Amino acid sequence: MNGDRERRPLAAFTVGKQGAPRSMYPDHPAIQVFDPLSELLGTGSEPFIYTFDDAVKLAGHACPTIVGAFLLVKKALDILYPDSLPQRGDIAVTLPGGVDEGTLGPISQVFTLITGAAADNGFKGLGHHFGRMNLLRFQRGVGMSQTFTFERIATGQKVRLGYSPHVFPPDPQLAQLLPLVLDHRATPEERVTFGQLWRRRVETILADEGAHTITILPSSSPKG
Repeated sequence: MNGDRERRPLAAFTVGKQGAPRSMYPDHPAIQVFDPLSELLGTGSEPFIYTFDDAVKLAGHACPTIVGAFLLVKKALDILYPDSLPQRGDIAVTLPGGVDEGTLGPISQVFTLITGAAADNGFKGLGHHFGRMNLLRFQRGVGMSQTFTFERIATGQKVRLGYSPHVFPPDPQLAQLLPLVLDHRATPEERVTFGQLWRRRVETILADEGAHTITILPSSSPKG
């Protein structure tokens, strides 16, 4: 265990004349969405901009699952909103299994972050407007197919996407280093190597932007 870490001034984590936060991962690709509820409640009319850093902060780590969730949302929104800014709260998502199955829990959290779609713990709305509850649905009994359905509620258009990062396999050294790291038997150099190799795969998947990891599946509906 690393133990407690010393608190550092915020200035230590910023760069540039404007004191912009230092990015953990490349800020491209980015996802823009407009949230009408946010505008109504005085936040402003500017779009929300999400980068992979936001998903990493939510999950507390970066891995092929988290980067895949981020890229799945981007791909779905690019298809469902080809000529307009995606609207947060206008998207419903169905996942292939229960929230406690496989990695669907962490994946669903990234989906909620960007689309606003939430399960039964989501925002109920103002009157009959802006509800986000139950827009995130877990479909049990379909197996771990890694098939995700995104729906643009206003038009009824749907897109089904599959995700597989196996085209970018992990470095063989990771399998050797992982038990050493987890059992606290790794040297400092081995820990650094493990982190570098892990990060390299995540960055490779992110840079690919889903070109080789995301598949558009049949039964996606045409634009309504």
